[in-house]
Amino acid sequence: MEQTQSGDARHRRRTGNDIKGALRDLRIQLALLNHQIGGKLALKDVDLDCLDVLARSGPLTPSALARQAGLHPATLTGILDRLERGGWIARDRARADRRSVTIRVLPDRGMEVFRLYQPMIGAMDDVLDGYSEDELALIADFLRRSTAAGERANDELGQE
Repeated sequence: MEQTQSGDARHRRRTGNDIKGALRDLRIQLALLNHQIGGKLALKDVDLDCLDVLARSGPLTPSALARQAGLHPATLTGILDRLERGGWIARDRARADRRSVTIRVLPDRGMEVFRLYQPMIGAMDDVLDGYSEDELALIADFLRRSTAAGERANDELGQE
């Protein structure tokens, strides 16, 4: 019985390591994809990150965007200047308080990015088609919990 538990623990550890390795491989492939798309659009990886945050969250203040993208506000200023010059974003000022700014993605440019990601989106749809609803729910839960673990690790590193 004890030998079976030891074998089960070894198998579980090996499977866990396989999953962590697969996540690292996925991270590398996504980074390469982002880099290629950025090259086609003359954007840096961090520019794409900011555009993605804005596309997912909607218009944001610069401080909210900096927080969500994990950037220092001073760093974000240069990124926003570059994105605005390239016609990717607009800075909208409030009428009442001209100092209050909201950043938004310009729709036509956002579609340009989406078009380049479409082959990966389609490939992922094909991958997901091979799973049942219960399996998809499990995968979604795993990814959400993995994201939360990453956020905790980032928070801990940021406090050192």
